[in-house]
Amino acid sequence: MRWALTRALDAGPEVAVQHRHPEATGRQFLEQARELAALCRPRGNPLFVNGRVDIALLVGAHVHLPAHGPVPADVRPHLPPGRWISTAVHDTTEAQGALGADLALVSPVFAPGSKPGDTRAPLGPEGFRALAASLPCPALALGGLSPERAKSLPEAAGFAVISAVLEAEDPADAARAMLRRL
Repeated sequence: MRWALTRALDAGPEVAVQHRHPEATGRQFLEQARELAALCRPRGNPLFVNGRVDIALLVGAHVHLPAHGPVPADVRPHLPPGRWISTAVHDTTEAQGALGADLALVSPVFAPGSKPGDTRAPLGPEGFRALAASLPCPALALGGLSPERAKSLPEAAGFAVISAVLEAEDPADAARAMLRRL
């Protein structure tokens, strides 16, 4: 996995990483965040830490807020200038809670390959457009994306993917293919 991530980062500083590992202990999560920061920082790739403001501060990362956690207004006063906040958005109620975020990850646009047990109905391109239009910040599409599917989302400010890049034969080429859709 580290090889795939390193190759994906080689696509350029437009490729960001979100550190998410819900099963990890606090110590493991911190050590992994440090490793990811060491990969991202020299290349200029943004790193977002999922749900752990404390760890984001320790490693100099941005923060991603899960849907049922603190809202951007709770977190922003504790971040140094220049740190970004992304937030998860799955419906209109969560879109209203995105006020103060720098960007939102709207999902699931399509059935996610990395979460085969996810029973939520995909939003589809129309649902993505509707949620994106209601947001106070740029919307990134997440869930079941490929370069082909990304074509149906011209209004997306970006794409958040896992398997489409990390499981590709050449992760750097796969990341570049997604970036070309922007």
